[in-house]
Amino acid sequence: MKIDVIGDIHGCFDELLELLYLLGYQKKQDIFVHPTNRKPIFAGDITDRGPNSLAVIRLVYNMVVKHRVAGYVPGNHCNKLYRYFLGNNVRINHGLETTVDEYLSLGQREQKKIRHQFMTLYEAAPLYLQLPEANAIVAHAGIKEAYIGRTDKKVKTFVLYGDITGASNADGTPIRGDFAQDYHGDPWIVYGHTPVLEPRQVNHSLNIDTGCVFGNKLTAFRMPENETVSVQSRQHFLSEKFRTFP
Repeated sequence: MKIDVIGDIHGCFDELLELLYLLGYQKKQDIFVHPTNRKPIFAGDITDRGPNSLAVIRLVYNMVVKHRVAGYVPGNHCNKLYRYFLGNNVRINHGLETTVDEYLSLGQREQKKIRHQFMTLYEAAPLYLQLPEANAIVAHAGIKEAYIGRTDKKVKTFVLYGDITGASNADGTPIRGDFAQDYHGDPWIVYGHTPVLEPRQVNHSLNIDTGCVFGNKLTAFRMPENETVSVQSRQHFLSEKFRTFP
């Protein structure tokens, strides 16, 4: 299996299109397909903060659900948007407000359609993807080796939010551990969630959230080539949003 895992898009639709073209995909009606049947995998957090979240939802829905030419796993922002569409009392902040503003600007008929598309996409998605043919696991925030094969609440929290303890930094952001240091498995774990300036490989794991929405890059990891491909962001660069590791 030849796959292209695409990191956190966060509503950066123009950069997504540029990356798909750079990877060799061709537009066919309302989707993108590759002439050698490569399969894109969207690694969660497709919405929020960026300028065009609804366009990303439409494309990912069409590719994953309607035509089944792509894969998708949810991220924490996806989970929050899903709960918003359910009618739950969620705080409309941390980027969700941009998606909600887009949504509320639509007519009622279009609102119903985009809500249905996203909820269908989310409900059909696995918590994480095990791809033995590619010797890879795609999980939005990563996954501990001991959690692979499980889908209980503890694993769901980890896969969506990362290695958190409940403690926070001075700016209110959660303090996150570095699960990758303790991962010694053979399958690649490809993930995002924590923005880094360059794709970060530790053991057999790779963080490909290169912070497109914060002005850096949108990155894909190609397998079996084991190479990264990136396009430059069109957003304003926010240096404080990127994590540095010792």
